[in-house]
Amino acid sequence: MKEFSPEYISDLRKIISDRLDDEARRELADLHPADIAELYQDLDLEEAEYLFKLLDEETAADVLMELDEDDRRKLLSSMNAEDIAKQIDHLDTDDAVDIIQELDEDEREKILSHIDDVEQAGDIIDLLKYDEDTAGGLMGTEMIVVNENWSMPECIRQMRLQAEDLDEVYQVYVIDNDERLRGILPLKTLITHPSVSKIKHVMEQDFPSVKADAPIDEVALDFEKYDLVAMPVIDSIGRLVGRITVDDVMDQVRESQERDYQLASGLSSDVSADDSILSQTKARIPWLLIGVCSGIAASMILGVFESQIAAVTALALFIPIIGGTGGNVGVQASAIVVQSLANGSLDVKEFSKQLCKELLVGLLNATIISGVMLIYNLLMLPGQLSVTLSVACSLFVVVMFATILGTVVPLTLEKLKINPALATGPFIQISNDIVGLVIYVMIAKWFLQLFGQ
Repeated sequence: MKEFSPEYISDLRKIISDRLDDEARRELADLHPADIAELYQDLDLEEAEYLFKLLDEETAADVLMELDEDDRRKLLSSMNAEDIAKQIDHLDTDDAVDIIQELDEDEREKILSHIDDVEQAGDIIDLLKYDEDTAGGLMGTEMIVVNENWSMPECIRQMRLQAEDLDEVYQVYVIDNDERLRGILPLKTLITHPSVSKIKHVMEQDFPSVKADAPIDEVALDFEKYDLVAMPVIDSIGRLVGRITVDDVMDQVRESQERDYQLASGLSSDVSADDSILSQTKARIPWLLIGVCSGIAASMILGVFESQIAAVTALALFIPIIGGTGGNVGVQASAIVVQSLANGSLDVKEFSKQLCKELLVGLLNATIISGVMLIYNLLMLPGQLSVTLSVACSLFVVVMFATILGTVVPLTLEKLKINPALATGPFIQISNDIVGLVIYVMIAKWFLQLFGQ
């Protein structure tokens, strides 16, 4: 990615303020659309609008796609429906749908009515019907399609005609007379079998495809599993309706990872560093308030056992260890489960198997951790056996509980079709803090009574 120095930005702003159109065009001429989009982050909206209007329609369309959602939304808000339609004319249908989905219903209808290519407008309308988190919502309709009954010369003629409107040719898809997908035609076959009688005799029939209603996560796993650059999309009866390319999948995977990371960090909505103070506060405050409430609950629990803690002050020293260990164990267990669910190595149907495995891991961890604390306290607190046993037993129980919680919660959320990444964040940490504290004070109270303290 090209880096722009402060001096370059300053000079460019001077060109913009003086409205030196030709000089501004020369500055933009050698820049990639992605670099122009990056440049816009250092300019205000009025300056970005000025430069955008100087670009040719094709480059402007590419820049529009490279902008992040917030910058694109601001730029689109300053454009009328006819201007937006001109940009969409130069985009693939999947990219056009991404832009139109960001607008409200009235704006969508106005823009679609101004698109010159009626066929493209129809394709966009069809794609808008699909859920954006499915293969149908991710696919485009630009592709080369040939009939299985065509001869090779006829196939090549049709490919040349169709390829004129495509930027990239990934695969050639073969359909029957009912438009059902029958195979793919490798480009190598066109060279090695120039005189074959019919396409169906040389096409490859063993190839991966995906249904239009398949979740994006499944699509991403298929791309990784089969090392694909493109994959055909079919409807419920096997008709070819579109294709998905690897760049579309990578964009979706990146966005999904960003959402999961923010969810795991306790952010209730998608925010970035350049969002407004109010937006960032609204995203952060819910879990922070929940954390405060959990702290109040913890203080109330300690208040109930104030007399025991006051009598044996050493008990208070180990409260942070109990809470911290439980939180760490729970986050570790949930992180492994969430990661395994995401990469397909774990199926929610294996609930019992995974729980048993984690219980064994938890048992080993609990034994080691409680054993270390037992030895430490025997050496450091030789006259306080009740505290020593309370801490060791509490750690054992807390680690086992945290392991179970960290395994069960994400698997349950996945089964309920809720993002399991929620289980790797503050939810697990807070749950373990409160329950861990209850376990500790209850076990400590029992041992104090046992030893007559």
